[in-house]
Amino acid sequence: MHFNTILKQVKSRRKDLQVTQAMLADLSGVSLRALKQFESGKGNPTLETLSKIAKALGMELNLQVKTPNFNP
Repeated sequence: MHFNTILKQVKSRRKDLQVTQAMLADLSGVSLRALKQFESGKGNPTLETLSKIAKALGMELNLQVKTPNFNP
């Protein structure tokens, strides 16, 4: 999944639940500054940070790793 898609889904879910960025920061344990950077597309959150945010919003983080075809 593309990073921008994750960003949009998180922001949409937060707004649907009527949760402010400050509330999400408190619920997730992620700093408000980091959360604002993430939602504005300027931040680069770790998987741990994304997991905390997703959990606080009742979302599941599903990561797929794909290996390109490699023929030596």
